[in-house]
Amino acid sequence: MMSRDALLEEIETSQLKQDIPHFNVGDTIKVHIRIIEGDKERIQTFTGTVIARKGSGLSETFSLYRVAYGSGMERVFSLHSPRIAKIEVMRQGKVRRAKLYYLRGTAGKAAKVKEKIGRKGAVIQKEKAPESAPVELAAEEKALEKKEEAPKEEGKKPENETPKSE
Repeated sequence: MMSRDALLEEIETSQLKQDIPHFNVGDTIKVHIRIIEGDKERIQTFTGTVIARKGSGLSETFSLYRVAYGSGMERVFSLHSPRIAKIEVMRQGKVRRAKLYYLRGTAGKAAKVKEKIGRKGAVIQKEKAPESAPVELAAEEKALEKKEEAPKEEGKKPENETPKSE
């Protein structure tokens, strides 16, 4: 017979979502939430900056903050909730704190988080260029060769033209 803790852990791991993208505090994400009104179901999005991530396992939560219509809104989501249809990472933020509670009272430029530039993921995507890339490179090389040849021809003096005297 299994111990009580092992049984709870097994049930909890079966409930965890597998399709959650990697995101950190400071990232701007878009959460697609399932809203059930009567017998109808629709999806509503909530875009904001992640200001906190707490907990682990099934009870892990994250807080989003955004300023809408002049007032700040904060919403706490359970990461593995069945109400969350999808999470999209819009941009990655460059922060040096684990919790960004200082964003709560700010508005305008003060509420902005700098974006991380030059992520490793971006480099990998550039390396995996589509198949049409070699064709485009070949066309660019030909254009460069033609540009290099053109000045050489201009440097030659035509035989039938007489030099202008000033």
